[in-house]
Amino acid sequence: MKNGISEIDDKHFFLSPKGKTNAKAELNATLYALLHERKLDDNATACKFPARKAWLVDKLHIKGLAHIECNAYQKVITKLNPTSATIVFPSAHINSPASMFGHTFLRINSAYNSKLLSYAINYAANVDETKTNGFMFAIHGLTGGYRGVYSMLPYYEKLKEYRDSEQRDIWEYDLDLTQDEVIKMFTHIWELNGIYSDYYFFTENCSYNLLWLLELAKKDIHLKEYFTYHVSPLETIHAMKDEGLITKEYFRDSKRTVLLKYEDAINDKYLHYVKKLILNELEAVKIIQKSISDQQKRYILEAAIELLEYTYMQGEIDKKDYLATFHKLTTARASLGIGEQISDKKPISPLDSHRQARVIFGMQYNENSQGILLGIRPVYHDLEDSNNGLLRGTQIEFLNTLLYINDKNIEIEKLTLLSIASLSQISEFIKPFSWRTHFQWDKEYLDNDLAFNISVGAGASWGNTYGYSYLMTDTFAYVNDDFIGGVGISAGLVLDKSTYFKTNIEATHRWYTNGHNQYLFKAVQSYSATPNTQFKFEYTYKDNDSYSAKQNQYRLLFNYYF
Repeated sequence: MKNGISEIDDKHFFLSPKGKTNAKAELNATLYALLHERKLDDNATACKFPARKAWLVDKLHIKGLAHIECNAYQKVITKLNPTSATIVFPSAHINSPASMFGHTFLRINSAYNSKLLSYAINYAANVDETKTNGFMFAIHGLTGGYRGVYSMLPYYEKLKEYRDSEQRDIWEYDLDLTQDEVIKMFTHIWELNGIYSDYYFFTENCSYNLLWLLELAKKDIHLKEYFTYHVSPLETIHAMKDEGLITKEYFRDSKRTVLLKYEDAINDKYLHYVKKLILNELEAVKIIQKSISDQQKRYILEAAIELLEYTYMQGEIDKKDYLATFHKLTTARASLGIGEQISDKKPISPLDSHRQARVIFGMQYNENSQGILLGIRPVYHDLEDSNNGLLRGTQIEFLNTLLYINDKNIEIEKLTLLSIASLSQISEFIKPFSWRTHFQWDKEYLDNDLAFNISVGAGASWGNTYGYSYLMTDTFAYVNDDFIGGVGISAGLVLDKSTYFKTNIEATHRWYTNGHNQYLFKAVQSYSATPNTQFKFEYTYKDNDSYSAKQNQYRLLFNYYF
């Protein structure tokens, strides 16, 4: 309960009509129901609420309760055969704003040798995404308009959803829980079967509802105390690490990541064979006959199988054609025997990423003034932050505020309500589009006044191991004394191969509806001494075709993440 009010909203969870707001009334109703059981089957209070019963018997030393065979509960416990637990973290989905924070769910590990046969416990908003648009999803998610419910599925089903269909890398973190603690946690999950609570995107979300389950399982940890205004999946993983809960980590490549590895392994002059194979423009047996190394043949056929599966999951080919082509490709690949495995190099762990909140301290200088910069961003990541442990080319920020202070006054330099970017690089096998949007006050317009503007852009991005470039077209509107629209073209370059250094460069030309045009340029060099400290040097240039002033601006900044 929080402030004496239960976070469960479903009335069926309470035995007392006042149970949600009156813990004592719910306690008395539970005791009465256990002592006066009317149904001695799976509908009994003891079978519906095994965790409550176990806690009360332990604390109050209750004896003489009716003996009841809870067949449904025992059947599930036997099927799960729980021995340990793992937190699973599917990383960001690059083209889905709602999924850029990642996701967390529990895996209840059984005595089976294969983790794939274990079961996943997931908490999520109960929503049909095919019947709602992104705007309404955001509104309902922010205001508690969806019901959050628990679900239990075989782990391989969740992998198919997140790793294969949504192209999200999977991180698994084994937890320091005993078998008894895992069973104790599951009894609480059982009580919540079919029960809902209102889902809030920033607070009572997928990650938050796992925190108190873990606290119930292990009484000496305090995970919820790490969070106040926002609970993000990645931050909950950091909190578990800080509490000493995480013992080991494992990584599973997404289809997208596997395909990118094959692109690196296959000689450039052979890459086009892969698409020809899945389009049946080239027979698999022809690859066998080519005068290239056997290992390159293996990689080409393996990549074709991966790309065929990816294409099928995206709904781009029908099942009949998929099965026929899959059979030909796998038969040809089998004829080449065992070869070298594709690289299994693990990327930097999300646990080595920067924390979500950021404060800024710095100096700003231009031709007209110089002063101090102070800023704070509660959430989460931008393109200039280090992307160690995070998905390259993504940005999502809320309430990013920057103040400029000199000996004359204090001004708002920038205030971002929301900024999102997804610069997904085009590759030989995957052809995503890039996009970005923001809602903010800034000083990028023709004059130097703070003005509110909205921008939406789309384009493309290309990259390699050293960095990536992009080309974007943005439409925007400034709302100040007047309403002024416009369009801009931007070209950018990001160099991010180094663990510590990162370079961001962007040049933009804008055309406004009032007949003016403008050129903007920005270059940033950053150095991340540790995951949570960053030094930045920033240069910006702004001009226009009607104002005589051309502004060169320099900043020296220190970012601290917490």
